[in-house]
Amino acid sequence: MKAGRTLVVARKEWLEIRRDRLFMALCLLVPMVLMLLFGYGLSLDVEHIPFAVVDHDDTPASRDYSARFSDSRYFDFRGRLADEGAIDRLIAANALRAVLVIPPGFGRDLGAGRAARVQTVIDGTFPVRAMTMRGYVLAINAQASADLALERARAATGADERSLAALAQPVRLETRNLYNQPLRSVWSMAPKLIMVILMIAPPFLTVLGVVREKEGGSIFNIYASTVSKAEFLVGKLLPYVAISLFNALLLFGLARWLFGAPFKGDPLCFALATAMYVACTTGIGLVISVLVRTQTAAMVVVAIVTVVPAALYSGAIIPIESLSPAAAGVAHLLPAMYYAQVATGSFLKGVGWPVLWPNLLVLAAYAALLMTVGYLLFSKRPRA
Repeated sequence: MKAGRTLVVARKEWLEIRRDRLFMALCLLVPMVLMLLFGYGLSLDVEHIPFAVVDHDDTPASRDYSARFSDSRYFDFRGRLADEGAIDRLIAANALRAVLVIPPGFGRDLGAGRAARVQTVIDGTFPVRAMTMRGYVLAINAQASADLALERARAATGADERSLAALAQPVRLETRNLYNQPLRSVWSMAPKLIMVILMIAPPFLTVLGVVREKEGGSIFNIYASTVSKAEFLVGKLLPYVAISLFNALLLFGLARWLFGAPFKGDPLCFALATAMYVACTTGIGLVISVLVRTQTAAMVVVAIVTVVPAALYSGAIIPIESLSPAAAGVAHLLPAMYYAQVATGSFLKGVGWPVLWPNLLVLAAYAALLMTVGYLLFSKRPRA
């Protein structure tokens, strides 16, 4: 393989990309637009839940209890309802997500030392969100019950609050969040979005560039030339790899400075992993472009091969540990999971070579395998 002829092919491809302004705009704008859309639209935080109260008791005790919910940052108080008749309609219309129902006699039961009953109606359309809301309700109710129990014990015994709290809760649990102390989902999602977008964009660019020559007939010039397979493929892919690496740099900037995700790891390790991952995804596009003949078919195949693994089998949305054994096995066969671990480790955990080197090794092997398969499948002789 001669470097001069390879660079000539690369320069020719770059000129074609620059000549097609729409394609050039897609190359540079689509990854950033996807990052902005997913970054702002895909939030796993369950906060500002539309919330209302049906208070049949309307006593200071019931109002104090409901205020614990309305004063929480997790619930947005939307007012009081006269009765339960409007609950189904308002939740069905997405006007509310949760309703607290306090029956008559709530304050009387508490004053008499009896257990008082309340009900919370939760929108169960999305089970994960519903379980999170249920957790918030249980936590607020547990704190309210503990405070009431302490007040009763202090009134009955005259003991100080600290001693009573130690008796009521002999084991005091303290939790500490590592790596993402404020538990902001965007900090977790932004690095994984780099993985998702770099899984999708480079194959699309590659298949459109190669298959376009097949449809236009210009591929026959390569068949008749003295350019070798290696020279053609390397020269053809170099501009798309360069564009994808530039996009990776832009995505890193958006994740770091627009979404505020902290980067604590080794920049060199992350850069090398990103280059290997781009080589992997470009190799996927190369293999697909060799097997299909039309741009429409190529885009459909790329969408199936890249979008589903990037979303479902990478740990971006569903943790790998939560997948079924078969699905987890599929995830381990794809490069997206390994780069997602590198991105998360580099941004949030601050780990580098000692921890991430197995992931880099897998990415390098995957890139070499895909490029080799693409090289072997490509033929300079036109197929019938």
